[in-house]
Amino acid sequence: MTMLEKAVAALSTKGYLNLEIPKGINLIEEINKMRKEKNAIILAHYYQTGDIQDIADFLGDSLQLARAAEKTNADMIVFCGVHFMAETAKILNPTKKVVLPDLLAGCSLADSCSGEGLRDMKKKYPNAIVVSYINCDSSVKAESDIIVTSSNAEHIINSLPKEQEIIFAPDRNLGRYINQVTGRNMILWDGACIVHEAFSLERIAQQMLDHPKAMLIAHPEAQKPVLQVAHYVGSTANLLNYVVNDENQEFIVATEEGILHEMRKRAPNKILIPALTIDDTCNCSECHFMKLNTMEKLYLCMKYELPEILMDEDIRVKALRPINKMLEMSKAIK
Repeated sequence: MTMLEKAVAALSTKGYLNLEIPKGINLIEEINKMRKEKNAIILAHYYQTGDIQDIADFLGDSLQLARAAEKTNADMIVFCGVHFMAETAKILNPTKKVVLPDLLAGCSLADSCSGEGLRDMKKKYPNAIVVSYINCDSSVKAESDIIVTSSNAEHIINSLPKEQEIIFAPDRNLGRYINQVTGRNMILWDGACIVHEAFSLERIAQQMLDHPKAMLIAHPEAQKPVLQVAHYVGSTANLLNYVVNDENQEFIVATEEGILHEMRKRAPNKILIPALTIDDTCNCSECHFMKLNTMEKLYLCMKYELPEILMDEDIRVKALRPINKMLEMSKAIK
């Protein structure tokens, strides 16, 4: 059995390469070596572990990563994020190899919506266009007219005719927030992110009392009560920029805690406090799926170029159209 056949066999049902790594190996050196030899680019989301963020060629939120995937000249895209993000990279780069360290790095929000379910919803509202949050799988993207991210959703919705009926999927919290800031009445799919749903207004209110100088900043995927008391609401990248550029020195951050790594690097003198969740029985502000990717899995993924993201070409072509529309409509956003 060849090494590649062994690697494929080692995938089994675990979703990642379950192979033993040689003892004493320097993962950073080996990953850096392979990225040059294979002309590979490592894209990482802000919610990845700090070591993966630090080794990435490009670190960003969903919009930034989509743009980076679109523009890369690499032969292989190594996506350190969750499955729908790697799918987006493949949709944009059909001739490039796209790999994900752990295929089980999914998304509770993406899992809440299906292409079939969205088709049924479209039948109920035949005059509506479908605007889908990028946190969805390729089958949902293929049923959509425009894709948005939390960075560009307000801009894109505002650019559409006021009289246009809109189905917004799959995040009800982001959709409700966009309705509020744009004055729309979009029809909302009933999905949500388990991490952002877990933030507790009661416990955050106590944090604000304990830290009276702190500003609460929140991602729009959080529930409405949290957003109503937040001093600032913005996408992952915008939250980061706000912490770096605002004069305030203390912040309570209501989003996945992985962003704190880059915030601390860019604003080392500021006090950053993770927002509290419903209880202390789990680290609920940490996305389990995002943290499935590890340096060891990244090394094996690059070495064997597995697991690879593959999809039906018809789905890919259909999903490409709304993604390209998003990229075109958000060119003015930095």
